[in-house]
Amino acid sequence: MASAADRFNINNQLEHLQSRYVGTGHADTNRFEWAVNIHRDSYASYVGRPTMMQYFAVAENESIGRVRYNMMQKMLLPCGLPPEREEE
Repeated sequence: MASAADRFNINNQLEHLQSRYVGTGHADTNRFEWAVNIHRDSYASYVGRPTMMQYFAVAENESIGRVRYNMMQKMLLPCGLPPEREEE
């Protein structure tokens, strides 16, 4: 069984990870923000790998530059407009 000290250490590591890397989220991250982070990370990964760009270009029958441009545009609003927040 995990002791209280182990749980405390794991929570400290998680808090450190969340403060260091934006994409890991935090306690107040909502579903939309999390999805935006995932989509942007994926598009950035695809754009950064030339072989992935070639693969997408062949699959879409477009030039590599056009595919790169389209993915960069999708990074602006990958999940559409954010939902309206409820006023408290």
